[in-house]
Order: sequence, then C-alpha cells, then structure tokens
Amino acid sequence: MGTEGAAARQAKESLELAFQMSQILDTGLDRHTLSLLMALCDRGANPEALAALVRELSSAAPPTATPASNGSAPTPTAASLFPSGFRQP
Repeated sequence: MGTEGAAARQAKESLELAFQMSQILDTGLDRHTLSLLMALCDRGANPEALAALVRELSSAAPPTATPASNGSAPTPTAASLFPSGFRQP
C-alpha cells in the first residue's frame, strides 16, 4: 500500500488545496464537481475549455425563484446545472 497510499494521500491533498482556492475565489464549486473537473484535466481536457463550458452551462441555467429575506415575493435567480450551485461572478 506504500506507493498507492502515498498517491491517494497526494490526490486528496491536491483536491483539498484546489477546493480551498475555489472557496477563496467564490466559485461555488463543491468538492465533487471540482474533482470531476480535475479528473478531466488529468485525462487531457483543456482547462480553459472546461472553464468556458462551466461558465456557459451556468449562464444557460433557467431562473428559479428563491424566497426574499424580508418575507416579500420570491426573487428570481439563475439555477445551476451543477450540484455545487456554481455562482457566476
């Protein structure tokens, strides 16, 4: 388990670091979504193309209504196609 354990530990640490940066940048990506994007990059996907795809899919999400904090009518917001609730800048 030596080499495999070290590789698994390194992968977990890399994901955690990427997730912390994602939180600082307020991307809204959860660990699962981020890990999928990282896996695609590891398999040769272009990171810039993936970023563009994430932005495009997020902007194409249909609006949903969220309750207003003051008790008035719900406010429409953009729904996310990602379980993480990716927020647009």
